[in-house]
Amino acid sequence: MHRAPQSLIGRCLLGWSLAACLVACDDDAPRPPLPEIEVVYTEQRTPCAERNPLRNAYFGDLHVHTGYSFDARAYGNPLTTLDAYRFARGEPAMLVSGRTAQLERPLDFVSITEHGDLLGEVAVCTTPGSPAHDSERCVAYRDPDGGGAFDFGTFMAAREPERDPTICGPDAAWCLDAAGQRWAEMIAAAEETDDKSAACRFSALVGYEYTNTRGISNLHRNVIFRTADVIARPIGHFEAPRPVDLWRGLASECLDRAGCDVLALPHNSNLSNGHLFTPTYPDAEDEAAEREIAALRARLEPVVEIFQHKGDSECRNGFPDVPDDPRCAFEKLRPPTDPICDRPGAGGMRLLGCVHRLDFVRNVWLEGLAEQSRLGIDPYRLGVIGSTDTHNGTPGHVVADDFPGHVGIADDTDAERLGEGNATHDGDVNNPGGLAGVWAFENSRDAIFEAIRRRETFATSGPRMRIRLFAGAYPDAMCADPDRLRVAYADGVPMGQTARLDAAPALFVEAQADDGGARTPLAAVEIIKGWIDADGNHRQRVYTVAGEADAGADFDGATCGGASGGVEALCAVWRDPDPSDGPAFYYARAIELPTCRWSARACDRLTPDERPPSCETLPRVVRQRAWSSPVWVE
Repeated sequence: MHRAPQSLIGRCLLGWSLAACLVACDDDAPRPPLPEIEVVYTEQRTPCAERNPLRNAYFGDLHVHTGYSFDARAYGNPLTTLDAYRFARGEPAMLVSGRTAQLERPLDFVSITEHGDLLGEVAVCTTPGSPAHDSERCVAYRDPDGGGAFDFGTFMAAREPERDPTICGPDAAWCLDAAGQRWAEMIAAAEETDDKSAACRFSALVGYEYTNTRGISNLHRNVIFRTADVIARPIGHFEAPRPVDLWRGLASECLDRAGCDVLALPHNSNLSNGHLFTPTYPDAEDEAAEREIAALRARLEPVVEIFQHKGDSECRNGFPDVPDDPRCAFEKLRPPTDPICDRPGAGGMRLLGCVHRLDFVRNVWLEGLAEQSRLGIDPYRLGVIGSTDTHNGTPGHVVADDFPGHVGIADDTDAERLGEGNATHDGDVNNPGGLAGVWAFENSRDAIFEAIRRRETFATSGPRMRIRLFAGAYPDAMCADPDRLRVAYADGVPMGQTARLDAAPALFVEAQADDGGARTPLAAVEIIKGWIDADGNHRQRVYTVAGEADAGADFDGATCGGASGGVEALCAVWRDPDPSDGPAFYYARAIELPTCRWSARACDRLTPDERPPSCETLPRVVRQRAWSSPVWVE
């Protein structure tokens, strides 16, 4: 284990072997080849002036709503899709509370993913002079006290949803036409803000959210397009009542058409009661048909959103025959006493019903290994990203010190954020949200999109930590090698890929702390392994491979200060002491020193008489983190 070195002399002083120092100082020593840069432009643009064959880390947000979305508009969000793209580039935005928000550091890429469902209904109900503007349901929707978000949300819970003719007209034409116009505005907003100059400062990707909430369980996906060559209108729950219908629709309307490319990113499995990732194959009459659906899913869904303001979907303790992982208590919406079920349930969007093991991505990866053994295809070979799911139109606004809320007037004060929430959104258990990270050759739409497709992605719980993981045949002294990233690509595979090796792999992991603002050092890097043993049991194990797991134990949560230890960067080459005979996956998790949770800081701003009961029950301390995508080893 090594702290990442800062200079050649410093590296040797920090304990490199003599051989490593001599190799580093020998300008004539052979160097591994640089990876080839693989960016093919699929739209007209100026080539990026700067490209890095070893990849740069770029930060973004692929889950954002403005007043074009039915729930955000019902809670007073005045912003448009264009406003949100501009906010991501660093421009200020005025929130419904009257407060101005602005990012200290602009994002590198973003997609504003308005709810594709009810896009037209919102436009019809909020546009004076529209055919249904004065209808009873539209008037109720515009009433701040009318429960418009809940009312419209009920459409998404139906198994076979139907549009309301009092809003959409007898043939739904009013809503479909309005949705087409709004969709065109969303595409134009992305085109206006995407940087196609050689500077390549910002990538704006066209997208929307597929909002299927059958049985009040979460089946949502964010649909992200490669360019502005997209489908005519969003395919939503009305058009695709089952996820398989969405995949087939995206394939026929986009993937099978020259010029169009698209991905669907599932999110919030923690609210799905097991439905989001249960391996079911609708309409499949035999194993061959199941393989066809599994292959389509794998083609369209390369990554999963593992963290956002509705909590963590990595793992959870309490499932039978699964060892507890202390880190799995992080940002959970549901208490550990909630019931566990073997079969998918209902009600998860409102924190009701049972908790299923497939609500958490670590277990989903294990299920994928089982499906690969059965079908020959793993439909859950998923990389990871984070995002915010902000409904304020403020992508990337994840600062914990002064969190302004996520849902317009529903949580625009400390008291509301520290409360229990309302009929559609939760309060004190939420958090400021996370970020999506990609390792890409450059910051263009094509390069960002391809990094997501190949799963060379990572997630953070908010801070701009960087983490990357490789599997291959690596030397123990690799962290001391200035060409270690060349070696990593030349002699192995990056996260998101499969390593096929004759011997147990060496895993190379590197993590850096957020290097901007009031940064917090790293405490440790862990590697988590998942595999299926010879008896068919799903197994998982956590290893600390760099740093100190208990660093910062002296942090004083009462005063939000006092943590000691930690480093800016960590690096390790780790060999599995108990390699599996069969397939396995490994992913890395970087942990910061402890800091105070947003809610602790909000409670401290209130007088003792103003503090709600949650100030006594919510945790004051949090350990922010970053997750790498897995590498699979066969």
